[in-house]
Amino acid sequence: MSERRAEIAEAVEERPAARPATDFDRRRVVRYGLIGGLAMVFVAAIGMLEVFDSRHLIEGLLSLGYLAMAWLPVAFGYLAAKEPVLEGVTAPVKGARDVIAGALTGLLNAGGVILFVLWLDNFDGRDIIPNFSPRLEELLSFGESLGTGILYWAALGTVLGAIGGAIHLLPPALRRGLSAAVQWVFLVSLMQIVVVQILSEFGQEDFAEDTLYGSNGGLEVVPALVVGLVAGVLAVRLKGQGTVLRARLATADQRTRIRNSIIAAVVVLVVFIILPNFLGSLLNELLANVGLFLLMGLGLNIVIGFAGLLDLGYVAFFAVGAYTTAVLTSPISPKWSPELSFWVAMPVVIVMAIIAGILVGTPVIRMRGDYLAIVTLGFGEIVRILFLSDWLAPTFGGAQGIRQIPGVEVLGTEVQGTDPKAIFYLVLVFVVLAAFVSWRLQDSRVGRAWMAMREDEQVAEVMGINTVTAKLLAFVTGAVLASFGGALFAAKVGSVFPNSFELLVSIIVLVVVIVGGMGNIPGVAIGALVLIGVLGGPTTPGLLREFQEFKLLIYGALLIYMMLQRPEGLLPSVRRSRELHQEEFLQDAWFDKAAREEAEREAARQDAVDAAEAGI
Repeated sequence: MSERRAEIAEAVEERPAARPATDFDRRRVVRYGLIGGLAMVFVAAIGMLEVFDSRHLIEGLLSLGYLAMAWLPVAFGYLAAKEPVLEGVTAPVKGARDVIAGALTGLLNAGGVILFVLWLDNFDGRDIIPNFSPRLEELLSFGESLGTGILYWAALGTVLGAIGGAIHLLPPALRRGLSAAVQWVFLVSLMQIVVVQILSEFGQEDFAEDTLYGSNGGLEVVPALVVGLVAGVLAVRLKGQGTVLRARLATADQRTRIRNSIIAAVVVLVVFIILPNFLGSLLNELLANVGLFLLMGLGLNIVIGFAGLLDLGYVAFFAVGAYTTAVLTSPISPKWSPELSFWVAMPVVIVMAIIAGILVGTPVIRMRGDYLAIVTLGFGEIVRILFLSDWLAPTFGGAQGIRQIPGVEVLGTEVQGTDPKAIFYLVLVFVVLAAFVSWRLQDSRVGRAWMAMREDEQVAEVMGINTVTAKLLAFVTGAVLASFGGALFAAKVGSVFPNSFELLVSIIVLVVVIVGGMGNIPGVAIGALVLIGVLGGPTTPGLLREFQEFKLLIYGALLIYMMLQRPEGLLPSVRRSRELHQEEFLQDAWFDKAAREEAEREAARQDAVDAAEAGI
């Protein structure tokens, strides 16, 4: 008994003393406090607070504008209280110091806004801040006096920062449930147009507009609580199910993976066949735009995702398809008007796309990396300027473009842009065709040659792959898929102009591929749906029209985040993930091998001991 008490006393003496509540990294608090304060001032100064304030997330309680600023103290408070755990070192015990660190960080964040408010009150900021307006000043002071607004910001920043620090104190299950609740309330609120239109088709329009959502587009308080509660409970109850399912799919054999892919593709196809019947013309038009960018994204995914060729002039192939269709089908083509039907013109479009792909691919056969990107960028600009030039104006119309492009004859009916649902179904047919071609090429001999060339072109060439032919095939295949999108675009809009084919289109298609997941067909689809469907294209608005003014800023921020934190994309290809994280996989394999060898040695020692004891 005395020996047991001595062991307990020794363990108590070795236990580290509780750290005081003020023992936190002050430098990290100051750093994140200043960064967060600057970020909040930036959000207000560019007009995001004022533009987003018209859209509510929770009716009467929280607008999208205030959320754009309020989430920053929570995030930076969480980061300031997060302490790195070193290998071999005991993780620090979470406590009141995390809440204090978060609260101080949030107070510093609010301090930046307070200084900004004081500056606006004492100086005329219109020369420096073009978005300055009395409405902005009113929002920053919460419609109260200057002193009251400052007190509100100080209290709000402190509370939000403390909430960010207190997240570390929550059990993992509760943290996961709260995260799911917040995400689903945010999502359901932003999808107000979609939810209202779907419920209207079932005769529940009054319920959607009067009970579920308010006049400012936000969820009412009770529905928001119900959505958050259901999402949180499901997230807690379904703990680990997603991980188990992903592991099961990843470890399945090739035949099972192919079968699962086919089943998933059929289910998605059925959903998109049925969905337009429950949506209005606005959302069907949006889906048609998503389909066009998805079609271009699938083509660029072959060039970049499969073959690893950075093409920044991809919009040129899109323009070739659009202008070829316009010249061959329009009755008022500037020089000559064959007035062919869409389907008769398509073989000519494909031939022209093949020629354009060869013209681009041939000069850049020996180029790679930045040089390849610059040359292809130049080609895209050359094509746009040629279509805009007076020299080719008799054929392509110059700045006036080509108008009165007819629609597409399908079963005796002319499909035009005035019928968004029919246009979407037509685009869906071409998307399915492009996805099928990409899927078949991915594991073919040509596809494996592309991927070998993407990993290491010199090694692929040494192994006997004809890189010249492989590059040309990649450019030609990508050009043909992009020309399909251009042809559909011309028939949908009914006119083509050179300003529709600017460099920005190539950049946005590239962002779609990168964010969704290079080398992965479902990833490209997710990227197009999220970016084009939610934020919108270069000139077309997305589901969230409030983001129209800031979508390029959001594109840039999202692209930076993806490159730093998740370069493989939202839905990555397994092969691409292994390429990007090769060092981590090798390190894990080395650790697994070392652990396995140590276990084998320990088992051998134990067998020797057992044998010796048995001999004794």
